[in-house]
Order: sequence, then C-alpha cells, then structure tokens
Amino acid sequence: MNASIERDYAFCEEVIRKISKSFYRAFSALPRQKALSIFAIYAFCRKADDLADVQRDRRGLEAFQKTFESFKNGSTPDEPMWRALRHTAEHYPISLLPFDDMLTGQRMDLSFKQPSTQADLEDYCYYVAGSVGLMILPVLSKHHRLLEQNAVDLGKAMQLTNILRDVGEDLENKRVYIPREIQLLYGYSDEELCGQTVNHTFKQLWEYEARRSEFLYKKALMGLPLFDADSRLPVLLATVLYRQILTAVRDNRYDCFSKRAVVPRERQLLLYRQSTEVVRNLRGKPL
Repeated sequence: MNASIERDYAFCEEVIRKISKSFYRAFSALPRQKALSIFAIYAFCRKADDLADVQRDRRGLEAFQKTFESFKNGSTPDEPMWRALRHTAEHYPISLLPFDDMLTGQRMDLSFKQPSTQADLEDYCYYVAGSVGLMILPVLSKHHRLLEQNAVDLGKAMQLTNILRDVGEDLENKRVYIPREIQLLYGYSDEELCGQTVNHTFKQLWEYEARRSEFLYKKALMGLPLFDADSRLPVLLATVLYRQILTAVRDNRYDCFSKRAVVPRERQLLLYRQSTEVVRNLRGKPL
C-alpha cells in the first residue's frame, strides 16, 4: 500500500475513532487491511448520515447519491473517502447494492414519519442498518453469501437498540420510532410520551422492542463460526457490547429520556474476556 492510500485510509480511521469509540475498538482488532476497509465503508455511511440526520440537507444527499452513481460507473472522486472505498472495492468482493439501500434509508429519514407497524419499523431498520451489515460482510467472511441474513439481523438489532437508547433524544427532534400499533397495543399515550413518562406501560412497550432486538442478536450470532477466524472476535465484541446497551437502559430504570445509557468500562472488560474465550473455543473449527 502506497503512502497516498495510507493517508486516505487514515482519514477514514479518524472518522470512526471520533464518532464511535466502541466500534473502533472492536474493529481495530482486525488484520490491518480488513480494519482499514471497514473504516472506509464506515466513513461513507457517516457522510450520508450527516447529510440526512444532522444537516437535514436533501440537496446535499442528492448530490452525494449522484457522486455514488459515478463511483459505481468507475469514476473515483478525488477525495480521501472515495479513494479508500475504491481501494477496498478492489480488494474485497463487496456489492454496491446495499450502499444504494443505505442511501434509501437516509432519504427515508429526511421524510420521516412515525412507523405505523412493526413491519414498517423493521423495513426502516433494514435500510439504515441491515444494509450496512451487508456492506461490510465480504470484508469479514469468505462465506459472505451464506451470512447475508445474519448480517441483516445484526444491523437491525443494533438499530433497534439505538432507538431504545435514544427515545428522549429522538423525541426532542420530533421523531418517534416506536410503531404506532405498538404504542396503541400497550396503551401508552402521546401525552405520556411527550411528558417523558416512565411507567409500567412504557416499560412493557420498551421491553417488547428490546426482546425483538435480543432475538435478532441471537439469530445473528448463530453464524459466527462462518466468519473468518480473524474476524470472529471483532464481530462478537461489536455485538455483545451493543447488546449491553439494553442492559444499561434497564440499569437506568428505563429512563431513556433524560439519561444516555453507557456500558460501564468494567462490564466492557468482562465482555471482552468472555468473548475471547468463546472465540478461542471456535478455533480449530474453520469452515
């Protein structure tokens, strides 16, 4: 790898290091080229997410989509992220279709309305997060075609976790991701939601979505042996650390309105030790 492309990857690495320390720690454990490729894909996602979710820039997102169309046709914009992404695409059999799906998810965010049904919510979760699982999967496994559903399940589980952690923050931005049908099913009123009421009804509603997220995590991890041996620990770490956010919300007595759930450092270290042991027991069983 020449010095120029190393600088491009370093730019992408800095993006994930600043924004998502837990993912950065997990995926830094990969062999260097794999880690750099994950960072390049993450930088692409971050740029799109910033345009849609932070800047609310519809025109900017449209321009980004057009640039991506040129990229798909073989043109590489003279910017670090695009050059790093091209290098990644030349080294791994990544499909560009999930990239399009992720951009569809960002457009959905720009035209956001509360999901009517659980199916609507999970469709959204696929487009903004399940798609990302498919984007990075070929970097992590030679058996990527056998793991596509696992990757989608993991992305959806993580997005549901995000939603359950950020109920209050999303409400401030006039967004309610809990489906209307689930809100009505448990009888949690709009007035209670706007009043940030944490009562038995809210806990039931929250746990409904948490159980769904935990089920998807469990399904996703069934494919762990099919990941490359050098990728299993980062994948498992990213999964268990994110899943623990749900426990952190429970530890906060379900107050996801005024508190942001964080997994304590000592619990992270315990999860690392446990994950290392799980992966060690899989060694010698490559498929």
